[in-house]
Amino acid sequence: MKTSLQQETVFAHIQSGLQKLALGIALIAALYHLQLVINGIPEAYRFRTTHLSLLLPLAFLIKPSASQNRPWLLSWDLLMILTSAGTTLYLSYYDYATIIERLPGIDTLTLPQVVIGSALLLCILEAARRIVGWGMVAICLAAVAYTLFGGLISGPFAYSGSTYTDLVDKLIYTTDGIFSIPIAASATFIFLFVLFGKFLERSGAGGLFIDLAFALAGRSRGGPAKMAVITSAFMGSISGSATANVVSTGAYTIPLMKKAGYSPSLSAAVESASSTGGQLLPPVMGAAAFLLVDFVGIPYTDLIMTAAIPALLFFVGIFAAVHFESVKLGMKGVDKSLIPAWRSIFLRIYLLLPLVIVVAVMFMGYTPYLSAVLALISVIVFSAFRASTRMSFRKILMTLIDGTKDAVLICVTCAAAGIIIGVAAETGLGIKFTSVVLGSTSNSLLLLLFFMMIASLVLGMGLPTSAAYILIVAIAAPSLIDAGLEPIAAHMFILYFGVFSAITPPVAISSYAAAGLSGASPMKTSLLAFKLCIPVFLVPYLFVYHNELLLLGSPQSIAYQILSCLLGMIVFAAGISGCLHKPLSWLHSGFLVGASLFLMYTNNLLAIVATVAVIALMMKFTTKNLPKLKGSKNENSAY
Repeated sequence: MKTSLQQETVFAHIQSGLQKLALGIALIAALYHLQLVINGIPEAYRFRTTHLSLLLPLAFLIKPSASQNRPWLLSWDLLMILTSAGTTLYLSYYDYATIIERLPGIDTLTLPQVVIGSALLLCILEAARRIVGWGMVAICLAAVAYTLFGGLISGPFAYSGSTYTDLVDKLIYTTDGIFSIPIAASATFIFLFVLFGKFLERSGAGGLFIDLAFALAGRSRGGPAKMAVITSAFMGSISGSATANVVSTGAYTIPLMKKAGYSPSLSAAVESASSTGGQLLPPVMGAAAFLLVDFVGIPYTDLIMTAAIPALLFFVGIFAAVHFESVKLGMKGVDKSLIPAWRSIFLRIYLLLPLVIVVAVMFMGYTPYLSAVLALISVIVFSAFRASTRMSFRKILMTLIDGTKDAVLICVTCAAAGIIIGVAAETGLGIKFTSVVLGSTSNSLLLLLFFMMIASLVLGMGLPTSAAYILIVAIAAPSLIDAGLEPIAAHMFILYFGVFSAITPPVAISSYAAAGLSGASPMKTSLLAFKLCIPVFLVPYLFVYHNELLLLGSPQSIAYQILSCLLGMIVFAAGISGCLHKPLSWLHSGFLVGASLFLMYTNNLLAIVATVAVIALMMKFTTKNLPKLKGSKNENSAY
């Protein structure tokens, strides 16, 4: 007994020491990335390996395998920490000159270089298992197996195969694999914007968003659910993570919806659907947006403008679906005593100025890197205006540390995704996939888009958005571009359905997180969230067929498409929910769905006729009183 107690004491001391080590490394990583805005960014390979050397060991420190019940795994944790730090520092400093001067594919790797590369691959896969899950690891291992044993496959995906040494060379010792575009974006834009989002959240802006949503939507029918939509939109844009958004805002909005009479499943579904879309909302968006910028090769300011209208359509669709469901259930608004006064909101509106600064600096022609740093500094300055939001020195340090820990997920995801990108470059998998898909769709753009949608939803299941986006882009983007899509439209189509995979059954991470907060069935929640999102599933198809929604075209055509699609989205949501100002028959619902599709997808007289018919139908129902519905607080919704 005494020996066991002593062992537990020793284990606790070691764990405490490792936690302090994690704090120290996280702080050093934050300060290292911040000082680059003054001293400049080093050569690409050194910068990316240094970034990984700081964040990869953190993955094992913040997600240890060892515990009081499994102390024997402490040795494995320590081995991973030391190996991940040692291998990356070997690449960035000890053997850096040799690596930079060698000719990849011509100069053969030495045995120590193969061993170091293999050890780093093992560390990345183990970190991905802990941080992302087995799904990402399985995909990476399948990619490696395809590279080594592709000769065993016949047909269009046959590959002659590469040696293991060649594979390690490609993945580790070049910028075409692990240290390619994803890790570059993680080291620059993404890391600093994660820090900025964490500072904005800690400054009191999060509470301001909630109060603003209360004031805007709290009094209307279904106010708690609409408030959840608005709050999640605001917070999701700065957090960049659907699951993190669910956990942070859902802890407040889900109990409020349940108290108002929404079922636990519907409350969780509203929160998860809304939180997922926050990653698509400018100006900050999620980590995948910065990856998109690097892949497409456009300024971030262009993406902000391009993504604005599709994001507006997304939240109009969700908001409309929530409204019509609330009408069907006979819901009321929030009690007036709970709604904050506009005066208190206006007195704190300065907390949102950092968002203005980050956009203004980028539109002035400066890099997103510099704009993120300046905006971060402005958060500290503006939060000091009031004692309640002022950030002490300790709070600033802890925010830097917590922001760095949040960036670990993205860094590990990008490193693991680099394996897939390296394999695609080595084997030509993307070209083969493009050839097969284009050949099977018989030159039908609609059929091609449908296949890409299914592929995005399936491949993205269980993965963070950034991982889903990278995985699908590496394989599928060439197919869409070869079919004639604008590169920005093709990448945004993939991004949208990569985002939607978080709420699509059977593996819906955001929905499951919301269900845990609500005490609801995870599967039922994911099905409800999926149905709430049916209207917004049209958005990617809309901007592919109407590039005007991406602000490509004449001002007149852009204005027409925006107005027709906004109206069509509302009408489509009414048809899907089976309710307008009162429950509708299946015939009326079908008419609304059909009319909305004509309205959104056509540019001729038929669209105008559909619009007139929809308006006439809406006017007809506004003249009738809504009957009281029974059982509004039970799980008897059409959802």
